[in-house]
Amino acid sequence: MAMPLSLPAYTVDMLRDFPDDGNRYELLEGFLIVTPAPSRRHQVIAGRLFSAIERYLAPTDLAYAVPVGEIQRAPRILLQPDILVLSGTESITAPWTDARDWWLAVEVFSPSSRMYDRNYKRDAYLALGVREVWLLDLDEKEVLVSRPGGPTDSAVHDVLGWHPVEMPAPLEVDLSHIFRGLA
Repeated sequence: MAMPLSLPAYTVDMLRDFPDDGNRYELLEGFLIVTPAPSRRHQVIAGRLFSAIERYLAPTDLAYAVPVGEIQRAPRILLQPDILVLSGTESITAPWTDARDWWLAVEVFSPSSRMYDRNYKRDAYLALGVREVWLLDLDEKEVLVSRPGGPTDSAVHDVLGWHPVEMPAPLEVDLSHIFRGLA
């Protein structure tokens, strides 16, 4: 007779005790997601996009962007998007657990994170209340855009547009600039 398989369920408190070994540790309903430190190309692409978003938001205090933000719902959810945009009503001194108004979460696919980012984290972000999710596919040089109640993904290859209702004008990002240098 086969024994039932029992998988451990982790909590945010348990995760805080993990070693600082360069890996990224995240939780989704108690399931542990471990990915290695991002590659150089991952960081360069994320940095370019972060800079474009930051320049767009900077003239106002309506929102702010952070590289590697945190969305936490203790005890069993802790996700760390590569870029997170929060409403300006969210205090920059408050703990991550207080945040509730996320405008955008961005994940840059890595070979080790692609499956989690696309199949689990995207849906979790939307279910938690993130207004829009971008998944950057470095191999396809495209951005998959998802919104609550919309189609699962819309693929963008040339100009990525974003217009939060609070902002006076839209952001337009030339993806050829973001993805330049990729083979």
